Amino acid sequence: METEFRRVVVIGYGKAAGEILKDTADRQADYGYRLEFIEHELHALSVTKQICGERGIAFSSIPDKRELSAYLGEIREKTLIVSASNNYLFPAFLVERENMTIINFHNALLPDYPGRNAPSWVIYQGETRTGITWHYVTADVDEGNIIIQKASKIGPDTKAYELTERLMDLACEGFQECFDGVLSERVEAKPQGFSPKRRMYRSTEVPGDGFLDLQEEPEKSYRLLRSVDYGKTGVFPPLQTIVEGVQAEVLRYRKISPEKKKEEAGTLYLPLADGNLLKIKYRAI
Repeated sequence: METEFRRVVVIGYGKAAGEILKDTADRQADYGYRLEFIEHELHALSVTKQICGERGIAFSSIPDKRELSAYLGEIREKTLIVSASNNYLFPAFLVERENMTIINFHNALLPDYPGRNAPSWVIYQGETRTGITWHYVTADVDEGNIIIQKASKIGPDTKAYELTERLMDLACEGFQECFDGVLSERVEAKPQGFSPKRRMYRSTEVPGDGFLDLQEEPEKSYRLLRSVDYGKTGVFPPLQTIVEGVQAEVLRYRKISPEKKKEEAGTLYLPLADGNLLKIKYRAI
């Protein structure tokens, strides 16, 4: 197999980055590129450093954005950068380098839901379908031409952490399908069609502004709760609410059948359209 890329750099964290790192290591002998991994965001449970040690892959930890930009800016050989679950924004001077091609995994079906925490926003907005996009990186965030997309359904009870897990699996599948085309530079990438209503979701934004309004329809409250539910991973702060005029913090929630209802302190029950109840535990603050 032939490629002009002499170097492949994987940047990211989490399950998707780990699986993609393994895939690029498995194909290294086929193409003869030099492989390295850069950890930009530090995670205590990251498996990428271990994978690098087991596979003999060069590993660097560069949490500082300026230092990372300077490091990448020194690369002179033809290089493919694979951004997998990575929140580092590549500066224009890197994107525009002739020797550098950058591809990125986004956890939504672009051009919809660009920016951060897309799984949360699709749940909150009541979407029934989402997916992943691999695209070329340009100077504008999440606006590059589309390499491949894969879709996934969103169930009526899907939580953000569950959807995120599914999308990471799809990202790995999509990468395996498009990697050869990217390396051979034969991908028929498609331009995105941008709607005037397209908006960028920022890392500082929280669905519902982080407030559970008990006057809203219970279905909307359930969507909000599921949209910020990342299990033990604190992506968002706990939701705030007002119960009988007292400010409170949401502790946990779940959907139950009516016969399981019990009168408990610090507990709310909201009736859902499917006949079940939304049980919400809270504490005054």
